[in-house]
Parts: sequence; C-alpha cells; structure tokens
Amino acid sequence: MMTTKSIIGAVVLAAGMSRRMGQPKQLLPWGKTTVIGQVVNVLQAAQVAQIVVVTGKSREQVEQTLKNTSAQCVFNPRYETSEMLTSLKVGISRLHDEVQAVLVVLGDQPQIQVSVVQGLIEQYRLGKGVLIVPSYQMRRGHPWLVDRSLWQEILQMDDERESMRNFLNHHAQDIVYYLVDTPSILTDMDTPEDYQQMRPVDERDNE
Repeated sequence: MMTTKSIIGAVVLAAGMSRRMGQPKQLLPWGKTTVIGQVVNVLQAAQVAQIVVVTGKSREQVEQTLKNTSAQCVFNPRYETSEMLTSLKVGISRLHDEVQAVLVVLGDQPQIQVSVVQGLIEQYRLGKGVLIVPSYQMRRGHPWLVDRSLWQEILQMDDERESMRNFLNHHAQDIVYYLVDTPSILTDMDTPEDYQQMRPVDERDNE
C-alpha cells in the first residue's frame, strides 16, 4: 500500500536552446521515439506519479511529441535568458499537493535507466534522506531526488546569481549518495558528436 511519502513527481528540464547541437536536441530520433520521448518513457516505466516537462523554444513540437504520454508540458517564458534553475522553479510550482518528492531530470539524458530511477525512489521510500543523488565512481549525476521540505528554498533562490549546483553544494551535508554501476548518470548531450556516441548501437549500425 502506497503512503503519501511514496508519491514521487519529476521535473524534466527541456527548455534549453540547443545552441551547440544546432537543432532542438529534445526532438532528435531515439529508437522508436525522440530524446525527450525516451526520457518520459523511462519515468513512466519507473511509475513516477506526475511528470512535468518544462519547455522553451520548441514547446509546440515537444508537446506534440508527448501528447500520448502522461507528461504535462509547461512553458518557461524566460527560456532564452534563464538557466536550468528557472525551469526547475517553473516545474516544481506545477506539482500536485500530494507529491512529496521530485526527481530533477535532464531532458537530454535519454540513456538514463529505469533501474536507477527506481533505485533513487526506493532509497527515498526507505527513509534514507531528503536529498538523494546518484553517484558513479565518486562523481555525482542526474537525476536527483529532493523532498518537498526543500522545495521552498529552491523557489526562493536568486535565478540571476545562483544555480542548481549552488543548492547541492549548500546541502552537501544532507546529500545521501546512491551508488550506481553505470556512467549513464553523468552524460548529457550537447553536440552532434555527443548524440552520435550516445545513440543506441543498433541505430548507429544501420547507417
């Protein structure tokens, strides 16, 4: 039986400009879907209760891509000038009252594994901590999980001077590291070269 504490949401940060990629990286093909579609598929497979995708320049295309999923798309009107912290605030503000913890997920990390997401959620449900971050070979990555008790602090942070890294550094003593055996938590996709290297092997072989 699920408890209130078990209800987990996710904010997917997908409002970036994709300047180095040269095209909207969220919409690049990935298997039978797109990069952002795969991210949402992983979260759905991990049974995340509410998925909020924060969009920017490509909002209409992303919304179209995700129309048959459980994800809710919200728009960050400051996408051109703001950093990820702003999008995180936009996303958190849309989470339902019953959601007690949020996964902070990158929209350009389609290689994240269901097992990692499930592991983070399990650690939270076991009461391990209020801030749970995956770690591979002593390096922290994404997604990470934050209890509702810390959301107000995030919402009050100065977008112009602070970042999500500042938040993590400020709460260094609160972080519970969840050790994983995959480097997938570390890599995101910024350039065409990144995309080619990260694509599923069968897709690369078919070119």
